[in-house]
Amino acid sequence: MFSIPGKQAVTITPRAAAQIRKLMESGDKTGLRIGVKKGGCAGMEYTMEYVAETDPHDEVVEQEGARVMIAPMAQMFLFGTEIDYEVSLLEAGFRFNNPNVTEACGCGESIKFADM
Repeated sequence: MFSIPGKQAVTITPRAAAQIRKLMESGDKTGLRIGVKKGGCAGMEYTMEYVAETDPHDEVVEQEGARVMIAPMAQMFLFGTEIDYEVSLLEAGFRFNNPNVTEACGCGESIKFADM
């Protein structure tokens, strides 16, 4: 597991926490698992899925009643990330303010990390 003692892997803004709590309340969900996978025009994409139970290898972050699980393979890529939830006139969704991203495509869905 990639972590620094006493420091959470990610932080969750109040808006994101409210949205995650809302999603958790709509069924048998214990939280939201976040990961990364190969794909997209920049090389990697974020993944998000509802989960009913925590994997013992997940990094669990709880903030303001919201629970996010970070998949083991994504922990080093997401460390230091702020998760926000933005609503605009045309769209609403989670935004990742990730200091580890070196490049992103125009759609904002695909990202690239420095060679690790």
